[in-house]
Amino acid sequence: MPTRGARLSSAAMSIARLLEKIGLGSPQARAWATYDWANSAMFTIVITAIFPVFYAKSIAGELDPEEAKKLFLFATTASLGLSAVLAPVLGAHADVRGRRKTMLAASMLIGVVASAALFFFDVGDHWPALVAFGLANLGATLSIVFYDSLLPFVARGGDVDRISTAAYGLGYLGGGIALLLCSLMISRPGAFGLPVEGTLAVRTAFLVVAVWWLVFSVPILRGVPEPPPMPGGERLGAFAQLRSTFAELRRYPQALLLLGAFLIYNDGVVTIVRMAGIFAEQRGFDFPFVIGVLIAVQFVALPAAFAYGQLARKIGPRAAVLIGIACYAGITVLAALMTTKAHFVALAMAVALVQGGVQALSRSLFASLIPSARSAEFFGLFGVAEKFAAILGPLVLALAIDATDDSDLAVLCLLPFFAIGAAILWRVDVTGGRAAVAAADPLADESDGPAR
Repeated sequence: MPTRGARLSSAAMSIARLLEKIGLGSPQARAWATYDWANSAMFTIVITAIFPVFYAKSIAGELDPEEAKKLFLFATTASLGLSAVLAPVLGAHADVRGRRKTMLAASMLIGVVASAALFFFDVGDHWPALVAFGLANLGATLSIVFYDSLLPFVARGGDVDRISTAAYGLGYLGGGIALLLCSLMISRPGAFGLPVEGTLAVRTAFLVVAVWWLVFSVPILRGVPEPPPMPGGERLGAFAQLRSTFAELRRYPQALLLLGAFLIYNDGVVTIVRMAGIFAEQRGFDFPFVIGVLIAVQFVALPAAFAYGQLARKIGPRAAVLIGIACYAGITVLAALMTTKAHFVALAMAVALVQGGVQALSRSLFASLIPSARSAEFFGLFGVAEKFAAILGPLVLALAIDATDDSDLAVLCLLPFFAIGAAILWRVDVTGGRAAVAAADPLADESDGPAR
């Protein structure tokens, strides 16, 4: 019979093999991926689940529901617009000066402080709450730009896809656990020493986000070395380097085409995710039910992301993303018709099945169409595209609600994002793009599976 020490050793070896299989075999890769776990609490609790519902029900409770929704959408648009303007300049500065981790830490701290500030706002404080929400958004989205820029320095060879997918998985798991913890605190405040009456339990969730985000950011700041400055970059300066990056990207038209497609279809994806909670609340669904469904989404999305990766190995990443976009178009139509809790559950599970796959495969497909020697620069541009993609969708939805005074009808305005994005993605020649990279980059790896 094996001793306790032998059993522990066997378990440790099994865990090590599992980590190696999913791309997290090295300490640096694990430290990098942990930041997805760290920021997931903010994206899940502040952006998607608890704050939007608390804002609609309590903070902006004295406003007309459609007016409250418009203000929330405009705050989202403003913060992400500022992020999109700042990200390329600050990203180029970080590359040139070798300050990626420094900029990540600064952005993260802005988000942490702003998330904690949400604790202090209650009924009637909709303007200061929206400012804090916008700053939390700004800090989170900027930090992701610098986070993504570190990926090429912790991944080796074909590990980029595996590490990226594993990080998404950690994010879903971490976000689910944080949301579960906060929902228990809100539903059973007495068990946590909080008063049953009032909003203190809900507001305390924002302090939990701040602490979670700060504590779990330590591994990436301590365990991932600061990459060296870009050689010769100090002679160019941030703006000149940014112009050089755009000029270089034009040499890879398939990557540029994919970037344009992603910019458009991801508008619809991000808008659906960000507005799910507030739309559900305004249909009269009770808070515990909405939170329970969003928790389930996190845990369904974890295995779904890995399964979607296996689908891509069989039919190719472009084809898999196109299937996901088609699913999102169907989800949009059904969302306009949603009336019951069963409808909301079905739609949430549908989103869970495709959300991680579409975003993770978009990132890995882009990685296969760019030269590895300049991957940090191009991933910076991809990060900027993600931020711009989160601007136009909420803005168009807000304008549609303003024009129609009918949020059910207005949500259909997201359909063109999926249609146009899919049409552009269809034109991407993955095989030709990979061949161009291989010709220009001797380090390129064309063994990324089917190119469809």
